[in-house]
Amino acid sequence: MGVLIASLCRKPGRSAVLAALDESTTWDTHEHLLARISDGIELSNFLFIQANSSEDTGLEPPTPLPRPGQPEQQPEPFEFATGSDVASFFTQMNHL
Repeated sequence: MGVLIASLCRKPGRSAVLAALDESTTWDTHEHLLARISDGIELSNFLFIQANSSEDTGLEPPTPLPRPGQPEQQPEPFEFATGSDVASFFTQMNHL
């Protein structure tokens, strides 16, 4: 029986058996790629707005689309550099 299940898991495409055994197989490669593209676009829009807005916008970073079979991920907190940090970075790069 184990050989049958192992061979079914290696077959391409979708099936009810695979979906019942592994929830992550309910999405095809195309759907995973589209979710990744969507997450990238949302993050890029967020960073563009943050870079071109005042520091007190209060926007939260976007949450990634939930993928089947994966636990929900919380975005890692990050801080933006201040103007003096950016200026000192470029000063250091200029003196290399």
